Amino acid sequence: MSDPERTADGRYIIVHGRRWRATDPVLPPRLVAALRSELGSARSRIGNLDSEDERRPVRDRVQWAKEGLGERGTAWWELTESERVARAEDRLRRLRE
Repeated sequence: MSDPERTADGRYIIVHGRRWRATDPVLPPRLVAALRSELGSARSRIGNLDSEDERRPVRDRVQWAKEGLGERGTAWWELTESERVARAEDRLRRLRE
């Protein structure tokens, strides 16, 4: 699988003509892998749940993983490198509690 097209500034990827925020490029690969694993697990669980009450906490997990990756929340380019890594570590910690 090839990497998606990126905007010139590297902040966004282009998928099927839509622009999406790119994963924070300064995050250590081990952290990105762990957050993506949590994200995939949460996404796969959502479809198996019957009610919105059951889905809400799982959707929160998706949100935390996406924030950790820098794809949601405060834009990663607006934070210092240490803030970006700290956010990713915090979100992973929440996901593993």
